Amino acid sequence: MFVLAHLSDPHLGPIPEARISELLGKRFFGMMNWIGARRRNFGAATLAPLITDILAHAPDHICVTGDLVNVSLPAEFDTGATFLASLGAPERVSVVPGNHDAYVRSAMHYHLEHWAPFLAGDDTHPHTPVDVDAFPYVRRRGPVAVVGVSTAVPTAVFLASGEVGRGQRTRLGALLAQLKAEGLFRVVMIHHPPVGERPFHRDLRDAAAVRAVLAEAGAELVIHGHDHRASLGEIAAEAGPIPVVGVPSASAGPESERGPGGYCLYRVSGAPGAWRCDMERRGYKRGETSVQSLTRQILFGDAAVS
Repeated sequence: MFVLAHLSDPHLGPIPEARISELLGKRFFGMMNWIGARRRNFGAATLAPLITDILAHAPDHICVTGDLVNVSLPAEFDTGATFLASLGAPERVSVVPGNHDAYVRSAMHYHLEHWAPFLAGDDTHPHTPVDVDAFPYVRRRGPVAVVGVSTAVPTAVFLASGEVGRGQRTRLGALLAQLKAEGLFRVVMIHHPPVGERPFHRDLRDAAAVRAVLAEAGAELVIHGHDHRASLGEIAAEAGPIPVVGVPSASAGPESERGPGGYCLYRVSGAPGAWRCDMERRGYKRGETSVQSLTRQILFGDAAVS
């Protein structure tokens, strides 16, 4: 059995000191949002016990689906790198960026530079810089192939949308077909969810095109963040529906309106054509301060339920 942990959107704080020139434009409004709400709702007091719980389960691999930072100040990416290292060695931890990790155009490459060991694919040469064309990347771990897709694009003030783009979608389709031929359990990591309804300023611009790629090429599981909510959707595909799982912010407090902090454990067993995936949601119940098992469910396999 292969155990995969999935967390997202820790929004690591506090926001470091910055020059006035760095806080002009979109960063100014992001800073006001942090001061007004986020710093009260997201914090280390929630995140630390959650990480302790994850590590206690000794997963074979950990996936982080973006939004490690808040307004993409340079020092925030050092904090993000430290956080990823606290989860484990780069070969055991994978990350994809979220919209906050590419908050402004001038910061577009910071996550690529600072988090390279955690988002470099198996075929990436150790001394080759990671760039936007490196997505999607793939990491083969036992029976599982982790496929990292980037939706991180700089956007205007008040926008939190994302986009995969034509080139990345084409590469994704070819890669998923190849991994199917290899007989691997394909897990697609993405920040913006490709299913569900949300306001235009928070959506995945090319969600329909991404769904079409996944439906044609296939995948066993899609995991995402962005909404700060526990969710379960699906994408219709020829081989059967593909589960699409979202998790709350890992650092959301027990009283968060969108849902207290939490994460998922996926237990993968079986073989090609007969995979089984059990999902356990762990985290905080509203108003409680201990991390616990919340729900368990078979996503597919024997006795799967919807």
